[in-house]
Amino acid sequence: MLKANHRPQNSHVRVGILCLILFLSVVAYADRSILSISGSAIKDEFGLSAIQLGLILSAFSWAYVIGQIPGGLFLDRFGTKKVYGVTLALWSISTLLMGFVGEFSSGMTMALTLMFALRFALGLIEAPSFPANARAVIMWFPSAERGRASSLFASAQYFAVAIFSPLSGWLVSRFGWEWPFFVLGGIGVLAVFVWMGFMRSPRQHPQVSENELRYIEQGGALVDIDSAQTLKARPPLSKAMFRKLLSNRMLWCAYIGQYCIIALSYFFITWFPIYLVQARGMNILDAGFATIAPAVFGFLGGISGGYISDKLLASGWSLSWARKTPYIVGMLMAASLVLAAVIPSNVGIIAMMSFAFFGKGVAAGAGTWTIVSDTAPKEAVGLAGAIFNGIGNMAGFITPLLFGIIVGLTGSYSIGLVFVGAHCVVAALLFLLVMGPIERVGAEQNPAASYENPEKARGIKAV
Repeated sequence: MLKANHRPQNSHVRVGILCLILFLSVVAYADRSILSISGSAIKDEFGLSAIQLGLILSAFSWAYVIGQIPGGLFLDRFGTKKVYGVTLALWSISTLLMGFVGEFSSGMTMALTLMFALRFALGLIEAPSFPANARAVIMWFPSAERGRASSLFASAQYFAVAIFSPLSGWLVSRFGWEWPFFVLGGIGVLAVFVWMGFMRSPRQHPQVSENELRYIEQGGALVDIDSAQTLKARPPLSKAMFRKLLSNRMLWCAYIGQYCIIALSYFFITWFPIYLVQARGMNILDAGFATIAPAVFGFLGGISGGYISDKLLASGWSLSWARKTPYIVGMLMAASLVLAAVIPSNVGIIAMMSFAFFGKGVAAGAGTWTIVSDTAPKEAVGLAGAIFNGIGNMAGFITPLLFGIIVGLTGSYSIGLVFVGAHCVVAALLFLLVMGPIERVGAEQNPAASYENPEKARGIKAV
């Protein structure tokens, strides 16, 4: 541990930590999405059918869900810095290797096998990334700032689309389908050195001042969860902890709330463009541009949700209602997407979807990863985030499938829109009527052992 007289007088190291995990989250999202940019050229080069390409595209989602629980256990056993660093290196190598598939495959079958294996590996290895982000936020941010911090890394998907999709498209058109994998894989490898060089637990970071350390610790940050002593002293994870995480009513509302948020995300990136083309008569180019506005508004909503939630907390609202209220209002706003079925103009549909995705962003910024940071047991932060993220990401393959079945059986996109909108209403009602108080799991039985004190944090001057 660093002595006080060796620390700077003032610092904002937590801002640098947040910028770093935001950057890594953007890289992670870009790595998982660039196949859609290169997919057409890959399909042509190797003679893949649409079904075979779809199989490769689905490999990530299945592996990502499967890897959540093991990833969370590794985080709780070995700590954020080590697990994130190792997995970042491995998933970047997996991305790089995708660009060499043509060099190591002698035919379509071999290429299909290698690409499926590498995408499956990418999903499995990337699984701990967002639970690790949540763990870093818990470690570095007081309760009064967690909404904003969590909303930023949760909005990484929008940064990834805005930055890397155009870059990847240019690389494919200029140099070939392999180059997005080379570039992003190389960025990830370089990022490993930045992560390992800058990331520390708060007490061990040489650039953290006593003022900043005191502020985040007294505000509820779990500053010691990654210390060597804590990791070494942590008892083996018990079945009782699994039962606690899988039987808690409040947590299940959070899990389902995350599922509903991700259901909206996957509807947007899978069926929404198809709906615009097949049901609204847009051409493919216009449909692609039409997705920009909802994505931008989704990002703005995400930032707004975290800011509003933290402001409510700072102004005296309880932790429960400071997190719940923006989520409930945001999801009810998002439910308005069902009106697309009766809006006659395409401009009106884009405006309505932008409003709906602003609401979805508000809900995600205030009430998903932020709640995990507020409620996860100190001894199982990684596992709690993994269960939350695993259940939520099941929507990644369930929602597109069920939407397709509904449209196929009924011939109506309108009924499909009602199905998606119902997720919003169900989630809002769960948070309003079923969830109950938001509190650290374990602390509700022993208030004296609570790991954070938001009320106390409000009385500490931010640094």
